[in-house]
Formats: sequence, structure tokens, C-alpha cells
Amino acid sequence: MKRTPQAGKARSAGGNTRNKRKKPSAAAARQAAVAAPVPELSSIRERIDEIDLRIHELLNERARFAQQVGLSKRGAGLSTADFYKPEREAQVLRSAIERNKGPLRNEEIVRLFREIMSACLAQQEPLKIAFLGPEGTFSQQAVNKHFGHSVRALPLPAISEVFEEVQAGHADFGVVPIENSTEGTVNHTLDMFLNSPLKICGEIELRIRQHLMGRMSGLQKIVRICSHPQSLAQCRQWLDEHLPNIERVPVASNAEAARRARDEDGTAAIAGEAAAEVYGLNVLVPEIEDTADNTTRFLVIGRKLFSASGQDKTTLLVSAGDTQSPGALHRLLTPLAANNITMTRIESRPSRKRKWDYVFFIDVLGHAEQPPLQTALAQLKQASTLFRVLGSYPAAVL
Repeated sequence: MKRTPQAGKARSAGGNTRNKRKKPSAAAARQAAVAAPVPELSSIRERIDEIDLRIHELLNERARFAQQVGLSKRGAGLSTADFYKPEREAQVLRSAIERNKGPLRNEEIVRLFREIMSACLAQQEPLKIAFLGPEGTFSQQAVNKHFGHSVRALPLPAISEVFEEVQAGHADFGVVPIENSTEGTVNHTLDMFLNSPLKICGEIELRIRQHLMGRMSGLQKIVRICSHPQSLAQCRQWLDEHLPNIERVPVASNAEAARRARDEDGTAAIAGEAAAEVYGLNVLVPEIEDTADNTTRFLVIGRKLFSASGQDKTTLLVSAGDTQSPGALHRLLTPLAANNITMTRIESRPSRKRKWDYVFFIDVLGHAEQPPLQTALAQLKQASTLFRVLGSYPAAVL
């Protein structure tokens, strides 16, 4: 039988169709994905509104329970500082990290829960937090990271005044810098503990991003650079490379540097982003710190010790009778090693009792009221002429 042209065309078309069905190309797959049905934008927004409503209801429910806690504590005659439980807050934040499945990062989850706890605690009465000011310093950023924004932040001009305000009861807690990951210890903070009865109630680790800022629009108009000595040191390599002949002026704080940059022609400052916002400055070059993981550790100081959180540090102040005698430091550290205690930091400072006599500040893992650290401290106390637990507190969550 004679095939018609139409039949041949049909078979040919059918053969081509069968070949295409075997395996779609990558381009075809992408087109199919784009063409796949997606929920209407309006329905997505409706769903988000429903979720927001539930979140709002739960937040207010949590705040009402916080109010009830406050009434109960007030009835027991407790003060505002007694409302704050750093061990409990650390446990809440760690639990939030453990159950976090994304897409929000752990840092974002911690920040959200910190602000929720801060706002709920303020339903009882806002905490008063003293810090090394003025406004716009990294110390203020540390306050916000640890306590949230629902507190009364009290900027003070000196570390000693932070201690004094907390000791006098004018502030519930204080926040002071203790060490930087590249520039080392803030000795003034350590020395304050020699005569202060205050305790360490927490620690804060703050990633430090140093920005060059000023009123000018470019580097060519900079005559001098002001900043805290620590910040100048943390940016030394960048300054040597990019602005080697510009005068560097150390000042009491980065916020003071930002204020001068606002008020003086030709003055630039090195400070954090908050200072640029407070003083209305242009960020000329962001993140000029020499070390990518530049971090400052702050201490939270208060008037009493707190219970264990499950992941704690303890800071000790110890000394031997004669620190120049052979093996004096070894005798102090032996109880820690014998009980498998991890020491994370040790610093020596003059005792101020006589020349060449020293005391030691030691950070260890664990809580002073829990074994094996409890056993080690009992032995260490017997080997020391000076022994004080400056604080047992939750290790920094992030």
C-alpha cells in the first residue's frame, strides 16, 4: 500500500514526540519549575498575618506571667535586682539554640529571645545598668547584647564609677571591659576587684568592628585620628598602610573621639557603627581592625553570686604568702590540675601591699558550688594566703 505524505509526516512527528519524552533537557526542567504553580502572594500574606497574630498573643501572655512573677517577688520583699536570674536566661537562650532548625541564624534567634526576656522583665521594673560611657561606646553595645534594650542604661565616665554606682545600689548591675582578643587585659578593671566587694555575674563576648568615620567625604581631608588607645592599637596595621603620616590622638573613649570628629574640622574617629549614628558621621572605611575575629570580653558586675546554669565559669583572686618563693604559683595551681579543672585564663597584678608581691586572677570552667570544682577550691583555699571567689556565672552564650 502506498503511504501518503500525511501518514509519513504523522509517524515522523510521533517519533519526535517519543524522543522528547525520554528525558527533558535542563533548560526545559528550569522552565517547568518556573511555570509550576505557587501560592498567591495574597494568600501568603494572609498566612503571615495569622502567624503574627498568634505571636502577638503569645508575647502578651508571656508578659502577663512575668507581671505575676514580679508581684510574687514584691510580696516577698525582693528588690529589682533580685528579679534578674542570669542562670535562667542563659538556659533559655541555650535551649533556643538547640531547637533552632533555621532559616534564622542562631545569632538572630538569641537576639530575638533576649529582647523578649528584656521586655518581659521590664514589666516588673526596668533594670538599671551602669556602663563605661558615654553613649555610642562598645560597652553600650555589650549592655544591649546581654540585657536587651528594655533597661535603663546609665553611661559613666570611668570604670571606677561603674563599680561605685553598683556598690552604692544606684545601679542594679554594671558592664565593664576586661580583655580584648588582640590587645589583652584591661588592667584597671582587674585592679578594681582588689578592694571591691562586688561579684562577677556574667560575661559578654562582643565582636568588635572598628570603622573610620568623620564629617569629611574622603581620606584626603583627614588631619588627625582620635580613638581610645585600645582601638588605635587594634587598627595599627591598617593605619600604618593607609594613613601612615596622620596624627593619632588617644582619647578616653571612642564616643569622645566621635564627638570630636563631629565638632572639629579635619578630625576623624575610629569607633563602632553606633557612634556614627549618634554623632551623625560618615563611615569613611568600614571594618579596619587588623584581626578578623577581633573580640572584646566584658564582665557583668553585681552585688551577689548566682546559682549554676549548667555551663559556667568561675573567676578567682588568689595569692601565696611569698610569690617570689620557688614553686609558689605551682602550689596554687596543683589543686586545679589534681581535680581535672580547666583553666582558661590567668593574670598577675601587683598586690599593692609591698613591692614585687603579686596576686593572681584565674578563670576556670565550672561553678564554685558544684563538684569537682567545689573540691578543688576547698584545697586551693588551704594553700592560699588570699582566696576569693569573685564570681561563678554563665559562660557567654554567643
